[in-house]
Amino acid sequence: MAMVARKHYSVAEIYRITHLAARTRVVGARSRCDRQASERIMLAVTAVNGCELCSYAHTRFALDAGISDAEVRALLGGVTVGAPDGQLAGIAFAQHYADTRGHPDPTVWTALVDQYGTTQALCVLRATRMMMWGNALGIPLSSLRARLQGSPDPGSSLAYEIGTPLGSLLVTPVALVHALLRGLRGAPIGP
Repeated sequence: MAMVARKHYSVAEIYRITHLAARTRVVGARSRCDRQASERIMLAVTAVNGCELCSYAHTRFALDAGISDAEVRALLGGVTVGAPDGQLAGIAFAQHYADTRGHPDPTVWTALVDQYGTTQALCVLRATRMMMWGNALGIPLSSLRARLQGSPDPGSSLAYEIGTPLGSLLVTPVALVHALLRGLRGAPIGP
């Protein structure tokens, strides 16, 4: 049976998510982010959002990164059993970020920066935002796949499943240029 998506994003939300993901993507060029930590964060975000395609892909990536099968299963269930203690704050931030649809409480971000330092906190934010972007695009595609397999997502519609990815194709270039321009103006990357 197919996973039922917990969240559906509008094209306007996808614009914002794309813009923010592009803003934090530059972090990867400036610093090395821990691959296992990033995969744990991505699994935690996709567990909140319920994206079947992303769950499948990041399960494979996490296993390839050396994360145990048991830990992957736990993270996909929203549980952090097995995750290193030093990564729990990052995972919790990612879950909060996804749960608030990308509008985290500023005090949660400040606490993450205080605990990890700016560079590592930005690695957490980058993984979180990249997975939000993947989920925002993957959820309608997952729902379409489920519909074609005879198990439609009850919270979805054919118009959403086709229109959202097409709409995102139109807004993505604009969101990327917007992110580039904000970066050139020196706008802060964090939430």
